[in-house]
Amino acid sequence: MIEILRQIAIIGAGGVGKEVALLIEEINNIKPTWDLIGFIDDNKDLHGKYINGIKVLGGIDYLSNNADNIFVICAIADYKIKKSIVSKLENYNVEYANIIHPSVYISKTNLIGKDVIIYPGCILTTNIKIGNHVIISPKCGIGHEAYIDDYVSLLWDVNVAGNVRINEGCLIGSNATIIQNKEVGKGTIIGAGAVVVDNIPSNCTAVGVPAKPIKFHEEAK
Repeated sequence: MIEILRQIAIIGAGGVGKEVALLIEEINNIKPTWDLIGFIDDNKDLHGKYINGIKVLGGIDYLSNNADNIFVICAIADYKIKKSIVSKLENYNVEYANIIHPSVYISKTNLIGKDVIIYPGCILTTNIKIGNHVIISPKCGIGHEAYIDDYVSLLWDVNVAGNVRINEGCLIGSNATIIQNKEVGKGTIIGAGAVVVDNIPSNCTAVGVPAKPIKFHEEAK
């Protein structure tokens, strides 16, 4: 039986994009699934070049004549930039993929949105809700009934306990821990190694053990 591969383009040719290309390669090694046609990046200096053997096809406008039957995955961690790109993608007939490494432990009771990237070694237990355009980096753990909203990025080794809510656009730094029943407000950055033991407000940067806001910033448009 001939495998029919689905065409996919990676939005963003930076570090995350290169990592997602590797994830796609590893998925295909286990079960041929994706035909990676290239990167899409608005940096004109990259257009036509090859990164790790994968061509940069052009900018977002490449999709104006080539969007039919192409899946895309947004390999960008920055909340504001990613939200702007997703807004542009609404003008094209693209379908979002989810790229989830085969090693991920994940319950059938979990709900996962679109354009979600989950790296190797992650554990997602039960009754978890993951929104759209989310990145979960290697070795993260997410507990029961946690809610991860749209555009959230969890960096390496983040631990999210049960009944935690992480609101839209948060960036949770490597090795951070959020204990049970806590909430992190929209657009907030939690520093690497921080331990969240109280609710954290929106649009701030919080660091330390226990985590405390050290500055506030403008809300993303």
